[in-house]
Parts: sequence; structure tokens; C-alpha cells
Amino acid sequence: MSPDHSYDVSLQWEHDRKGILSAPELTQRIEVATPPDFPKGMPGIWSPEHLFVAAASSCLMTTFLAIAENSKLEYNAFACDAKGVVDKLDGKFQVTEIVLRPRVTVQSETLLEKTQRILEMSERNCLISNSMKTLVRVEAQVELAEVHGNFEYR
Repeated sequence: MSPDHSYDVSLQWEHDRKGILSAPELTQRIEVATPPDFPKGMPGIWSPEHLFVAAASSCLMTTFLAIAENSKLEYNAFACDAKGVVDKLDGKFQVTEIVLRPRVTVQSETLLEKTQRILEMSERNCLISNSMKTLVRVEAQVELAEVHGNFEYR
């Protein structure tokens, strides 16, 4: 069976613990390095750990945007904070958990439940999260644009 989609990425080592990521169809290159909390890590540069967490967060966003568009959901804003936890298990470092905290702002109280359902669908259908063995937990918040009330699900 042939894959539906494929994505080619190249990595070129530069020096020390730093390299450059690129892809043939992309103009932007990304510096990557060992994070500073590991020996010889480099501060101020994206690490594999950052990219792993960012992949889950950005996939949740793009999945939400697609489902919201198909559902004709009108929303004012989407933002997502994310945190990845690295622990040593069985003598190996692993990202053991990623917590995603998406926040969606809507104009009307009548959209709170619909937005919650779309966030839940986005969580279930996120390709990247579904591909990880890491536990991905979503703590979503839907907010009214003008009102300070919140609606949460866990």
C-alpha cells in the first residue's frame, strides 16, 4: 500500500550540537540544537523536544481550523499553550506527557457547546497526537469575547 502523503525533511549538521532543518517545498529553514538543560546544549535554538511539542500543538490547531470551517463555526481567536514533560523511564529519556491548553474565543454564549464539541473532535482527530505514544492531554477553554465567563472540559 502506498502512502497518501509524504513529507521530506533534510538535516545538515553545522557545528557543536547544532544543525539546520529544511524541506524542498519550504523556504524557511529552522536551526535545531540540543536544549540547554542537556550537556553541551545550546540556548535560544529550537530543540527536538520543542519541535515535538510544537507538532502536537500546531496539529491540534490545524485540525480545529478545518473542523471549525466545515462546521461553519464563527470564532474570534484561537491560541494554544503547550508543555512537554521529559522524564527518564527504564533508563531512557522520553517525552512522557504533552499538555495542550487551547483557548478559543467566540462572540456568543450560544456557540460555547458547539465550540467545545469541535475541540473534542479536534483532539480525537489530531493526526500527530494519534501517532505519538506520548500521552497528550487537552485542557481546553472556550471564552466569550465580551464576557468573562469560561466553559471548560477535560
